[in-house]
Parts: sequence; structure tokens; C-alpha cells
Amino acid sequence: MVQLRIALAQVNPTVGDLEGNCDSVVAYSRRANDAGAHLVVFPEMVVTGYSVEDLALRNGFVSASIKATHGLARRLEAEGLGHLPVIVGYLSRREGLGERFGQPPGAPQNSLALLHHGELRLVSAKYHLPNYGVFDEARYFVPGDTLPVVRLHGADIAFAICEDLWQDGGPVSTVRAAGAGMLITLNGSPYERAKDDIRLELCQRRAREIGAAVGYVNMTGAQDELVFEGDSFIVDSDGELVARAPQFDDALLVTDIDLPRAKDTAALPAEVGGFRIVRHTVSEEPPAAYEPLTPVLTPRRSPTDDRAEVYTALVTSLRDYARKNGFASVMVGVSGGIDSALTATIAVDALGAENVHGVVMPGRSTTAQEIQDAEDLIRRQGINGRTVSVKPMVDAYETAAGLGRAGERDLESRVRGNVLMALSNEGGHLVLATGDKTALATGEGSLYGDSVGGFAPLKDCWKTQVRDLARWRNEAAAKEGGASPIPANSFDRAVEGDWPGLPDPDVVDSLLDAYIGTDRGQAELIADGFEAELVKNVVSLVDRAEFSRRQYPPGPKISKRNLGRDRRLPITNRWT
Repeated sequence: MVQLRIALAQVNPTVGDLEGNCDSVVAYSRRANDAGAHLVVFPEMVVTGYSVEDLALRNGFVSASIKATHGLARRLEAEGLGHLPVIVGYLSRREGLGERFGQPPGAPQNSLALLHHGELRLVSAKYHLPNYGVFDEARYFVPGDTLPVVRLHGADIAFAICEDLWQDGGPVSTVRAAGAGMLITLNGSPYERAKDDIRLELCQRRAREIGAAVGYVNMTGAQDELVFEGDSFIVDSDGELVARAPQFDDALLVTDIDLPRAKDTAALPAEVGGFRIVRHTVSEEPPAAYEPLTPVLTPRRSPTDDRAEVYTALVTSLRDYARKNGFASVMVGVSGGIDSALTATIAVDALGAENVHGVVMPGRSTTAQEIQDAEDLIRRQGINGRTVSVKPMVDAYETAAGLGRAGERDLESRVRGNVLMALSNEGGHLVLATGDKTALATGEGSLYGDSVGGFAPLKDCWKTQVRDLARWRNEAAAKEGGASPIPANSFDRAVEGDWPGLPDPDVVDSLLDAYIGTDRGQAELIADGFEAELVKNVVSLVDRAEFSRRQYPPGPKISKRNLGRDRRLPITNRWT
């Protein structure tokens, strides 16, 4: 057996910031070297960030990625790290392949490269290109046809990229025949509730299938609507968990693992199942014996309560969206209700109370209690607060345009939206839309009013989930000896609800989750036990609101199917 020290670097790249991303690779490679690692592996497309979407179709961007990766190899060598094998993901192109429709000459590929002694010693591209949910990789890339294997100190380690692990067949299925003692996958795998357990079970199954240890390195941070939680780990060839990194934090997971001695290359196949086995030897001699590190096994959050995990994902998403887009502060319309209360709380945890501005905007129907609840939230959170009455503005609108009272609610909401955007322009704040997934699904909010903003933290949270997350946040504060950040009256208003003609939100959310999350039709929903008239009503609300959802701000994806790129339906549609 060969004792090797493997470092998995779960880092937070920014799309398009090639220089900054390469700086991160150098910094973590230095840390890995100082920890005595024999190899350090970074996530999928770490050089460019992920997902680059249509940037992949720009010839200049592909060229810049390739240039940056070659420059990164030379920089590692120049800074005394060239001896350390470094595996990175980057955007490359398949030379010799003509232009495809919509793609530049030399079609783009989602690739990995071995950087060693100033050169790209081995390059391989992703084979399985996901084309479901939020993924459009078949639009951008052409598949690879190789399995890369690196011989390191006499042990063979194979590499693959994300989806190649999830799908049967492909290069991962050739690992056993290729003689590799370990498979390491580079990933840009977005967060979803409970997905960490699914990933671990997948890797454990793959390890037993290929008879090799499996390493899984995933990125952290957020990119637009996607959140990445890290959660990198290593399992041995029996599928037993050896080491695990934290969720939602940048980390370097350094682990010692025993791998079998590699076979004579001459006795190993050059091709298996249509995949070429491309090999590079770093070293044949095993390292001298050394004292292994104690494995790091970061504990998971409560297996029976994922509210902390979901809440952290929302905070991570807002923090990165604001930071990566140049916003130092945010603004929230505070009504005293549970949605705006939770949104403000997430903002405080993401950016600090001093960078959160809450605006109370009483109108004609606003009660003294609602104003008091909103002001109570501002005091509890310690955020910047101000009050702007919208009543005179609504009066002026109605007088100037000769309007009646039929659209008063929507007009008032739209005036509030205008106030927020005007204040945002003056102070440079990012306005946060406060609506939840239930409201967005059913078209409950006012277009150009409730939907105003640049980011929507609760976009993928059902109304019932908002209530549960808010309750958890107060419980967490109490455990730390602090005051509840969210007033009790906000929960009371959530129970009262604003669901004219609809039953308890738990029933509605359950129905919406079945209709939106699984595409179950009306007959199937009724067979599931939902009342027929309710099904007809809710489905009609959802279908009619498609046009307004298209105009809603982005927000973090935390479910298997969000109301964004996961679900794409025509606006003009007579199918029911």
C-alpha cells in the first residue's frame, strides 16, 4: 500500500474573476503544501467560476480561461509550488472541432487539468453534460472521451467531473479496469435540501462498484440563484466515510489515505468501453513513512431538523450576491409581517445590522399595531430605520390620473416599490423583495410593487417554511442567550394569513409542492386526497401567474425545483 496525503480545497470562486480565482488556487495550494499534501484538488471550473452560462459561447472568454490556466501553472512554479501536483477545473476548447451552431470555433469543454512544474501535464473534459433543472451544459459544451489517471508516488488516481459521477456508464465505469486505486471528482454541485446525504450515498455506492476510494470536492459560496455548500469528503473503497469538510465554509480538507500500489502500465488497457485512458506519471516511488493526521470529520447539522442548514444557505446566497455584485448594503420594506421580518433578519446575519436599511411605509389601511410591529423589528435588529408615509403619494396618483378605488391595494404596493427604488438609487442599496414561494406561485403579490427589488431571499421558501425558519432563528438566539430577533406579533399575523378563499397554508403549500415540484396533474392531485375545488382554484392561480414570475428578481435555490430556471413554461398557454 502507498500512504498519500490528499488535500481537497473547497473554495468560493467568482464567475469571470479569473485573476482572483487563480489567486485563491495559489493560496490554497500553498496551504496544502505547508500541510505536507502530495496532491491538491480544486472544484469544477474553479478558474472561471461556475456556472458561466453563455460566457462559454464567447471565444474571447474561452481563450482567457485557457491563458489564465497556463499562467496559473507557471505562477505555481515561480512561487515554489511547482513540485506539488494541482488539479483544477477550467473552461477549455476541443481543438480541431469545427464551429457548431451558436458556439465559437473549437467547441468549449468543461475540463480539468493537472498543473505540475509549470505546465498542463494532463487535460480531460467532462463526458456527461447535464441538461435538466438549472443545467444547460449540452447548450455550451461538447463531451470528452477520456479518463485521466495520474500516477502519484506509485499509486494511480483517476479524475472525473461532477455529472460523470452521477450518471451510470461514462468514464467512471472504467476506473476499475483502468487499475486506479482512487477516484476524485471535481464538482460544482448546487445546494438542495437533503442533497448532502444523497451525495454521500452515491459516492459510497460508486466506491464499492469500482473498488476504489472516492474523493469528492465541491465549491462553496453562491452564484446568482445557485448556492454551493462545499461538504467535500473522502470515502474508502468499502464506502466508509474517512473525512468530511464543513458546509458553507471555505476549507482545505487534508486527509491521509492508503492506496494500492499501481500495476505495471504495460499491463493496463489504453482504452475501456470507448474511453481512452490518458495517463501521466508524477512519481513512481512511494513517500517515506510518516505519522498520519487525525482525520477531520466535521459533524453534520441535526439529521432531523434541516432548518439551520436551509437558513445558512439563504444567508450565504445573499452575502455572496451582494458582495460579488458590488453592494455594501441592502434595503428592505418592513411591514411587521413574517416575510419582511425574516428577510431583514437574513440580511443582518449576511451583512451586519449597520448595512441593513428598513423602511416602514404606512398607507391608508395600515394599522397602528402593524407600524408598531415593524418598528419593534427595527429596534430588535439594530438596523437603520426610517418611516415614509405613502398615503399622500397614493392620493396624488389617484387625483392626477382620475383613478377610482378598485386598484387601491396594487397602487399602494407600487408606490411603496417606487419609494424603495428611489431610496436605493440615492443610497446605493440593494433592494430585497420579501415575497415567498407561495405568494410567487399563486400570483399573490402586486407586479411592480411586491416584486420590486434586485434579489429575493425567500423566493424558494414556501409560506409555511418561512414561518418555520423564523421560529428556528428565534430559538437559535434564545440558545445563545440573546433576545428574539423577530417579534411574536409577526408570527401571529402569519397565522392569520392573507389567504382569502383558501384554506390553511399547510394544505396550500403541500398542494403547490405537488403541482410545481412533481408536475402532477389535476386528476392525480385529486386522487392524492386534495379537495377537487381547491385543486382547480390553486392550479388556475399558478397557471395565470406565469407572466409575473418571469419578472421577479433572482433568489436562492434551496429546493429540488425552484420557480426559476428549474421550471420553464410558456406564458401564452391554453393547456390546463
